[in-house]
Amino acid sequence: MSKEKFLSAASSDGFGFCSVIFGWDIHDTVYSRELLISNKANGYRDILASIDLSSFRRIPWENNVPFFLLSFFDPETKEPLAVDPRGTLKTVTERALKLGYEAYAGVEYEYFNFKETAGSVSDKGFNNLQSLTPGMHGYSLLRTQLNNDYFLALFDKAVEFQVPIEGHHTETGPGVLETALAYTSALRMADNAILFKYLAKSVGMQHGVIPSFMAKPWGSLPGCSGHVHVSLRDKDGRNIFAVSEKEASSGGREGASYKDTKYISQEAEWFLAGILDGIADAFWAPNAITYGYDSRAASIRIISPPSSAYPGADMNPYFALSAIFALGLRGIERKMELGENKPIGEYTREERDAGKVRMLPTSLEAATIRMMRPGSVAREPEVLGDAFVDHYGGTREHEVKLWNEAVTNWEVERYLELA
Repeated sequence: MSKEKFLSAASSDGFGFCSVIFGWDIHDTVYSRELLISNKANGYRDILASIDLSSFRRIPWENNVPFFLLSFFDPETKEPLAVDPRGTLKTVTERALKLGYEAYAGVEYEYFNFKETAGSVSDKGFNNLQSLTPGMHGYSLLRTQLNNDYFLALFDKAVEFQVPIEGHHTETGPGVLETALAYTSALRMADNAILFKYLAKSVGMQHGVIPSFMAKPWGSLPGCSGHVHVSLRDKDGRNIFAVSEKEASSGGREGASYKDTKYISQEAEWFLAGILDGIADAFWAPNAITYGYDSRAASIRIISPPSSAYPGADMNPYFALSAIFALGLRGIERKMELGENKPIGEYTREERDAGKVRMLPTSLEAATIRMMRPGSVAREPEVLGDAFVDHYGGTREHEVKLWNEAVTNWEVERYLELA
């Protein structure tokens, strides 16, 4: 964009931007059914893009060109688009502020890395890809020495791009890295999280590497998580999820529902109950509705304050944080109790075998149906709302349709000769 156009847009309501970005998928194919914002009937009209001057940073690998993020609005009503990722999270964080809280978050990504280019993976049909490093070597000091320039460039360029990193290391799996982004306010964290993917892919191009944030590229290997850590602070900057120093040093909080929640506050327990109540309607990655103190076997790991660790690395961080905080605030407002939601460690093997642990939908199709059903928690105005659910659910229906129409390599290998 020219400097003149930028200054004009920055000093006004914004500029026109084609709405088709909300009307097609990641391969620029329009959605299977037309959605409200962008469709043939409205001619894929322009929407209003407003420049967020506070998001300014420079792109270090592109001659330090200035970079800004946008928010999208309806051109007629000037209302924020209900499905704009940044707008969705802004709405939730503003609601938190009205309740006297500031939302904070951290994100960790696990991701495979391949010694490939966009051309080479296409030529190979996305099969037999060369991993950046061989073997299963989590927390390895040796594997970082292979392709060390790429490993260090990810960290250094992130710092220059104002995406500070707290930790950066190998994770178990061939060519897998894990990068923990430094904790900050929720909206800034979502910005940093989405921009780290952009950064990693850009830096990767310069080193002949493709980093993949796909949740599970290979059926025979562990998938890639997107761990999300959350907390709320009051107007004095105090973490409201933490118990008092006296409680921390004397065996925990009295009145806690379970021993696993003795070292988090009552507000944190309500927040946790809110997430557990709505997780099945608003999330798509974990397989069970569980929590536990310092338990990596649970969907939600309580570490005083809680760490919510359920999305995959392919998550949209704006939507993930929006759902977590919206559900948690709902729990606080309603003072929701954990009730029979026991910590994962308190379920016996017999209870697990008998199906006492509540499970999440096991497919995208089932999750989409559950989220879109009338009366789902996700549809509540203080969570995500009808407009969001109808649009986002429609995009997921499109993905399900394409998946159902696909013939996979597994099917060909299994049935081509012997069927």
